[in-house]
Amino acid sequence: MAPLKLHGLPFSTCTARVRACLEEKNVEYEICPVDLGTGAHKRPDFISKNPFGQIPVLEDGDITLFESRAINNYIAHKYKDQGTDLLQHENLDDFAKVLVGCEVESQQFNPTMGPIFFNIFIAPLRGWAPNQKAIDENVVKVATVLDVYEKRLSSSKYLAGDSYTLADLNHLPYIAYIMNTPHADLINSRPHVKAWWEAVSSRPASLKVSQGLTLGSSH
Repeated sequence: MAPLKLHGLPFSTCTARVRACLEEKNVEYEICPVDLGTGAHKRPDFISKNPFGQIPVLEDGDITLFESRAINNYIAHKYKDQGTDLLQHENLDDFAKVLVGCEVESQQFNPTMGPIFFNIFIAPLRGWAPNQKAIDENVVKVATVLDVYEKRLSSSKYLAGDSYTLADLNHLPYIAYIMNTPHADLINSRPHVKAWWEAVSSRPASLKVSQGLTLGSSH
């Protein structure tokens, strides 16, 4: 079988999210770099793959997918019999917990951590001054989410139970970046969250993908 094609960039958080899933599932893939600097993601050939002009895009034969979390669900389902069981297919109760955990990451964690990441790492690349007010407001918001995680992780090793799943993996890119800023205390000040992150970030797939998260910061 031909390897899957992942159109994206290693330093991209959403590309990294998919790479982590592919690595956990031991799926062969190749990265097809997309030159954002020259607007390659806005050209017709790429728009035909993702009409929103964003990375990543996954091509698996005749199937073309975009949106990193949807791609991960697809990968975890298609390759459910190999690698890490990221969806907990065998047990409906565990599967349900994974679904909820994934939605919490997408709907609660991502919208609050995203602006922090953007203002620290992306705004300077575009020559913009970071919006400190947005950072400060979202630090408060994400702290509330992490307080919920702290309580949840006091009774289980991972967010959806005692097994590593997409509910955990999908957090990887943002936290890996934030740990290189003064806001690492959001993780380190919560003992159960810190232990969880250490378990997540030390996995071979996580270590491999994190090496590509090279966006720098002057903060």
